[in-house]
Amino acid sequence: MSTLAWFALGSLAVWAWLLLGQGFFWRTDQRLPPAPRKGPDRWPRVVIVVPARDEAEVLPVSLPSLLAQDYPGVAEVILVDDGSTDGTGTLAVGLAGRCGGLPLSVVSPGEPEAGWTGKLWALRHGMALARAREPEFLLLTDADIAHEPDSLRLLVAAAKANGLDLVSQMARLRVASFWERLVVPAFVYFFAQLYPFRWINRRRPLATAAAGGCVLLRTETAVAAGVPEVIRQAVIDDVSLARAVRRAGGRIWLGLAERVDSVRPYPGLGELWRMVARSAYAQLRHSPPLLVGTVAGLVVVYLVPPVALVAGVAGGDAVAAWAGGAAWAVMAGTYVPMLRYYRQTLWLAPLLPFTAFLYLLMTVDSAVRHYRGRGAAWKGRTYARPEATSGR
Repeated sequence: MSTLAWFALGSLAVWAWLLLGQGFFWRTDQRLPPAPRKGPDRWPRVVIVVPARDEAEVLPVSLPSLLAQDYPGVAEVILVDDGSTDGTGTLAVGLAGRCGGLPLSVVSPGEPEAGWTGKLWALRHGMALARAREPEFLLLTDADIAHEPDSLRLLVAAAKANGLDLVSQMARLRVASFWERLVVPAFVYFFAQLYPFRWINRRRPLATAAAGGCVLLRTETAVAAGVPEVIRQAVIDDVSLARAVRRAGGRIWLGLAERVDSVRPYPGLGELWRMVARSAYAQLRHSPPLLVGTVAGLVVVYLVPPVALVAGVAGGDAVAAWAGGAAWAVMAGTYVPMLRYYRQTLWLAPLLPFTAFLYLLMTVDSAVRHYRGRGAAWKGRTYARPEATSGR
């Protein structure tokens, strides 16, 4: 057999494993766990903490959705204005005055101390203020996340009924522009492939992760885990948070959202590119060997199948064409459920190799940015490689 045929057969074998042996990552049925319709006998106090830096563009959509939460217990919102220059804090106060609903406090922690990322510094300040209210739960949600009126109630009911310490939902990201349709569903697909939700949600978990846009966290568990102090340098803060909670013995659940949406627009490829590149190399722990392995894996798993099919047909290599076509078909088939979740045309499924190639380039660019000293750049701040911190 030709070298290309061997590579195609190898890719097909990998896809057979991914289809059946990677926690059925491609299925989209991990939604909020069941809870009694009437909810708990006593609805616990909740404080919603929203870190916000220069979010005036999205706040008029997201903040009113939090203030309008239909929650049977006591709840309030703390928005932490993290050094915004666009009037985020003033806008939030005005929105609360016009919309009413849950009480809102707007605070500012000042510039982060050395060794802290901006978001975690804001969360530290907001969580400290929240704990003074003695809530049973904290809802940590980003400023670009809009919640349906029953979102908080459903989150708390699921946590109480199932004894969960951290309940996280992967917000449904915006898919309006061409590039959002091409890139965004794949972003969630790749995340689920790396952190299969079923593995995370097992009684004996095989993976640990969370989605930072929407995290309901039991307060006593946060204290026991030492968060956010123990993860203060984390660029990928949601996964780091989940690992800290797991180390403290907390139970975690992660799934896809039906009532929580991101309203942040990424209309062009440039915006999406920066969103991925700012943390891709951090996900690889800034390791050159892991970078090389990731690039090689993306090539074999996603790029070899279409190349083998086309080259095999053109060159009369039946094995390469058959194996490449079969691997590409399995790949596209596993992508279909995510496209349906995002209500997108299924014709995008065969384009997954092209999207994976874009992610390969974004990952390499993330490493290049790191070694040029730009690290994880976001909203005027650049974070270099974290130093070792004491953990639990």
